[in-house]
Amino acid sequence: MSVFDQIGGPPAVAAAVDDFYRRLIADPALTPYFDGVDMRRLKGHQRSFIAAAIGGPEPYLGRSMRESHAQWHIQAIHFDRVVDHLIETLSDLGVSGSIIEQIGAKLAPLKDEVVSSDAASQAS
Repeated sequence: MSVFDQIGGPPAVAAAVDDFYRRLIADPALTPYFDGVDMRRLKGHQRSFIAAAIGGPEPYLGRSMRESHAQWHIQAIHFDRVVDHLIETLSDLGVSGSIIEQIGAKLAPLKDEVVSSDAASQAS
């Protein structure tokens, strides 16, 4: 059984994405990344991406992670904060630690694509 099915399928992914973005927007260090962003559209992309990444039935057809995040010049510290919020979201929704680890293993390699090389040099 896929992780997607183990956590409860589409309703669970939708609940996780809604809570996840609530946390991100409330985080003062991350709020600027969402200024002027169509959150309904972003949440739709995120639901599709997460579902596909954890074994959902539909492929992710959006832009690459590098392409979709390049304009934001994301720093590594901010990527890590996002990961922390995702872990807290999943934990609060009752997802087991082993499933969270599986999800983390699938998403961790994206750090190199999401974090901007110019942001990494600025943070040094």
